[in-house]
Amino acid sequence: MTAALLYTLGVVVFVVAILVSIALHELGHMIPAKAFGGKVTQYFVGFGPTVWSKQVGETEYGVKAIPLGGYVKIVGMLPPGADDLAEQAGVDPGGEPVYRVRKSNTGMFTQLVSDARAAEWETIGPEDADRLFYKMRPWKKIVVMAAGPSVNIAIAFGIFAGVFATYGNPDDQRTTTTVGTISQCVVPYAESGRECTAEDPVTPAVAAGLQPGDEIVAFNGTRISDWRQMQDLIRGNSDGQAQIVVERDGRELTLTTNTTVTARPSNDEDADPAATTEVGFLGVTPTTELGTGGPIYTLEQMGTMTVRTAEALVQLPAKVFGVGKAIVGLQERDPESPVSIVGGGRIAGETTALEEFPVQEKVVFLLLLIAGFNFFIGMFNFIPLLPLDGGHIAGAAYEGIRRRLARLRRRPDPGYVDVARLLPVAYVVGSAILVMGIVLIVGDLVVPLSPYS
Repeated sequence: MTAALLYTLGVVVFVVAILVSIALHELGHMIPAKAFGGKVTQYFVGFGPTVWSKQVGETEYGVKAIPLGGYVKIVGMLPPGADDLAEQAGVDPGGEPVYRVRKSNTGMFTQLVSDARAAEWETIGPEDADRLFYKMRPWKKIVVMAAGPSVNIAIAFGIFAGVFATYGNPDDQRTTTTVGTISQCVVPYAESGRECTAEDPVTPAVAAGLQPGDEIVAFNGTRISDWRQMQDLIRGNSDGQAQIVVERDGRELTLTTNTTVTARPSNDEDADPAATTEVGFLGVTPTTELGTGGPIYTLEQMGTMTVRTAEALVQLPAKVFGVGKAIVGLQERDPESPVSIVGGGRIAGETTALEEFPVQEKVVFLLLLIAGFNFFIGMFNFIPLLPLDGGHIAGAAYEGIRRRLARLRRRPDPGYVDVARLLPVAYVVGSAILVMGIVLIVGDLVVPLSPYS
């Protein structure tokens, strides 16, 4: 396949995987909502104009043109106003009043809330009185709203667990005591990086007969447990012979070499940076192996990812602002800056198109990229601010706590938490998310990141 076809394949695989993840996220909301008796009227993947839809029972399923998200419409997310925002229109079969929301009001924010309530209640009939989301018990509302992002985290866990158990974790590279590469000559520190010449002496590793794949077992009588210990022993052996025990082809060999004394920078932080000290030098670098493990190992790694993601979310506005500055040419784009689904697709395409990259490495990279996006989507949606799922979870949790405290204090039931009052906050947060998304998409088109540039 040509590079162009491979690039396209990588982009398509990534985009389809993210769209499937979005669809599963919305199913995570819809399934428990219906199981708890709620009414779901719409299930869509994407935003904007409708590309395709089909009515099945009371729910319309469909796909929209802009594949940057999805939504389910659960009836009765907003309760009627407790003040003069609604007028009683009757009593439902359960004995609770049914409200008809008035559309007029004064004040910008109050009008926003009133209009949102009116839009919400225009499609609600008397037959829906016992199926409204806001009437669900708080724990049920938490389950409905938490199930969506939990699906993304579960997808990430499944992918991570499969990769970590078979291929290994690229972010958990461990240095072994096995020889990886051997330097052929001793080059003065000031000239490090140049090619060997005929005048350069061979390294002690070459003189000893060390070979790649040898596992170093002991150094001058000291058993070796890790590479850091080996480094310290070599560095400290500046004035004597070195006797090295290695395991090769299932048997132990003892190799002997003269320690080469060479100039290296001093480890003393208070010393002159230009100063050097004479230390032992062998001339080998170790191999590394990837950390592997099962579900417990994966959970431990995802715990670390959670901390990193939380830190990244705190820094997200500043990072996006940096991308904006890069777009207009005020600075270079930070390689650690976030990317949109467009940037993720470009990275997936570039990785797949690299001919020198083995197929297994490409598959693993794509899987980890998809898992990483799912993990971030899940964590992002748990932020306790409307319109994100976490905002509804926080509202339901507050309602449950408030009602329980009222019962314990033998006080009247305070009723449902009116999340509609937080809609102005939701509009601000939603606008900020939209702006950040647009900036990242533009940045990924104008100043794209490439892991191989």
